[in-house]
Amino acid sequence: MTALRTARLAALGAVGFALAAVATGAQAQEAFTPAAKGTWQVNLRATSVSPDAGDPIVTSAGAASGLKADVKDDVMPTLGVSYFLTDKLAVEVIAGTTQHTVKAVGPGTDVVVHKTWVLPPVVSAQYHFAPKARFNPYVGAGLNYMIFYSGKDRNGFTVDLDDGFGYALQAGADIAVKGPYVVNVDVKKVWFETDAKINGGALKSKVNLDPMVVSVGVGRRF
Repeated sequence: MTALRTARLAALGAVGFALAAVATGAQAQEAFTPAAKGTWQVNLRATSVSPDAGDPIVTSAGAASGLKADVKDDVMPTLGVSYFLTDKLAVEVIAGTTQHTVKAVGPGTDVVVHKTWVLPPVVSAQYHFAPKARFNPYVGAGLNYMIFYSGKDRNGFTVDLDDGFGYALQAGADIAVKGPYVVNVDVKKVWFETDAKINGGALKSKVNLDPMVVSVGVGRRF
């Protein structure tokens, strides 16, 4: 984990704890809207997407090149919409887009080869443990589809990345503040592998992006 990634996650975590303290402390006596069957909840979040790539780049014949694929982190706003099928079971759809820099790194080499936007919608089923309580933790599992778009090649390289399906596990909590408003803290681990072809396939890599997705935001129940 890079120092920058650690700092971003720590900052988001600090914000989450601060917002949770406000929700459970200063607002402790305020009435709130509990989750219930038929409830919609819309969350606007700040989200850090931190890929865990570091896979070897090989030649078209499979020989080692001595290089690895590195994909940088990004932080962007995201939107999540949940619908409660029962008071404890919900379905969530998450949408947002991030931009990532792809580098080839190795002994004496650290070069940017591509920049791309990624649209990784995630649909997950959630179980909420305490829908009537102010602090309502949940877990979830679901599928995602990675879409790479508006890619720009760099430094004389051409890079092609394959879209595809992955899967995700999720844990988080809603902290009711006042009325229909909540603070949301959410962590997802996404598993996704893409085939990267460099310079028309002269070099290639199976890149396990496997990002950690950490979000903090506010939500409203309807």
